[in-house]
Amino acid sequence: MLTVSAVITAAGKNSRMRKDQEERNIPLQNKLTLPLKSKEYSNTIIETTIHNVLNTENIHECIVVLGHYSEEILPFINNIQDDRLKIVKNDPIDVGLSLSLLNGLQNISSDIALCVTGDQPTVSTKTFNSIINTILNSNNPKKTISVLRRIKIGKLDTAKGLGMPFAADRKELIKYLKDKDDNLNSILREIFADGFDFYGVEENHPNELININHYSEYESIL
Repeated sequence: MLTVSAVITAAGKNSRMRKDQEERNIPLQNKLTLPLKSKEYSNTIIETTIHNVLNTENIHECIVVLGHYSEEILPFINNIQDDRLKIVKNDPIDVGLSLSLLNGLQNISSDIALCVTGDQPTVSTKTFNSIINTILNSNNPKKTISVLRRIKIGKLDTAKGLGMPFAADRKELIKYLKDKDDNLNSILREIFADGFDFYGVEENHPNELININHYSEYESIL
């Protein structure tokens, strides 16, 4: 049976959120540490993302990759008591998303990697389960990418616009990420061009398609 681990990247510069906070005269705060509240819980963005991933079926290990602002983010991660949760740091820290993801992938040993960004708290455990089950039930998991859809659901005819979260064969993905500090979508398009099957998974709620880069996007999910 194929094994599954998760990599959560939380190493970015937070530049767009900081710019918005400065323009609004809001105290500067890393977006991953911003609070989310509901009737059931009160957590930060990064804590909620981690909880949703850890509650996903078949996840036996979860790596969080830190870089910029790690000293601000780490205390919130340390609030989570789960033996499956591990932290790695980028060295050097000033690298792009693809190298952060590579760092995480090199620190797990599973067959399949669920790849998530720390600012995706709206993506539900149900959707993560669907992403993983889609690749596990495919004809050839080694040559399959299962991704939260952007436009189309089911087998895709393009990788344009795609990003995390997605699931892929860990070793195959490492081959494409090595020695590349590049935009993740360009790498996914390269993988698609090499004949991998891409499957778009339907979201459980419209908010799951929102990327929290700007303060207005944070406000929209509260």
